[in-house]
Amino acid sequence: MLVEGQWKGDWQPLQAKDAKGGFVRQTSSFRNWVTPDGQAGPTGEGDFRAEAGRYHLYVALTCPWASRALIARKLKGLEAAIDVSVVEPALTAQGWRFGDYPGATRDAVNGATYMREIYTRADPRFTGRATVPVLWDKRRGTIVNNESADILRMFNSGFGALADNRFDLYPSDIAGEIDALNAQLYDGLNNGVYRAGFATTQLAYEEAFAQVFATLDLLAARLADGRKFLFGERFTETDIRAFVTLVRFDAAYHGLFKCNLRRLIDYPALQVYLLRILAMPGVSETVSIDHIKRGYYSIATLNPNGIVPLGPAIAGFTA
Repeated sequence: MLVEGQWKGDWQPLQAKDAKGGFVRQTSSFRNWVTPDGQAGPTGEGDFRAEAGRYHLYVALTCPWASRALIARKLKGLEAAIDVSVVEPALTAQGWRFGDYPGATRDAVNGATYMREIYTRADPRFTGRATVPVLWDKRRGTIVNNESADILRMFNSGFGALADNRFDLYPSDIAGEIDALNAQLYDGLNNGVYRAGFATTQLAYEEAFAQVFATLDLLAARLADGRKFLFGERFTETDIRAFVTLVRFDAAYHGLFKCNLRRLIDYPALQVYLLRILAMPGVSETVSIDHIKRGYYSIATLNPNGIVPLGPAIAGFTA
């Protein structure tokens, strides 16, 4: 990680742990918002006006948090307004790296080799992990935001007329319900798989494992009435949050993270739901099972020999 702008030691997946030996995720450091008029958003400072070509998105196809932003960019029609750099799937000793692996890119904006260089350009004394996604302001030469939940909402409403507003990912009439289900998803599933995979004690692992499958059961029950999405006919940011974990479940979390009570394919309602979202225009372009497997199985503390499994595929989908 970076300490006062200097790289210290090799990349490690465990950021911090609690008293039970459970995984604790780093808090995002840059929390500014792009808004239609440049006024400050819910957090941070102002002067980040929505402008075509001004902002750049850094992502990893491996990472579910980055995939949230990629999907929102697609569905909101922001591809022409916000360009993208994609890091290579394998995590190196110095973290995410740009390069020539199929599906990855070089950094055409800042010419960086490693993601950590983007952070030190924004703050030469930055301390923390160089995570993705990152929304970069090319005009001011700084990071706008590195919190995926914020970026998801920015892409929904912060770019005004630049966006395609046929999708409203956070409709005001069900905002409270979305927030409530988001919280359950985050604790039990989105972060729950990481708490299981990076647990350092049996107790921490078993608690996380139980929450993961309780949350999958909850989602399956919610979809059992035949609804298309988690809130009925409307596709919302909660569906994006669920999808990015579900699409990685059998390929990475079931095996590497020891979330192996059941596979996603053992939940018929969730499998149908997954394929329904994959069939939405543009969504499948944000998914690379190759990057997902090569990324997760490059974590040396969990897979020291670096062997990438040949399976499984997602039934009914190729990527």
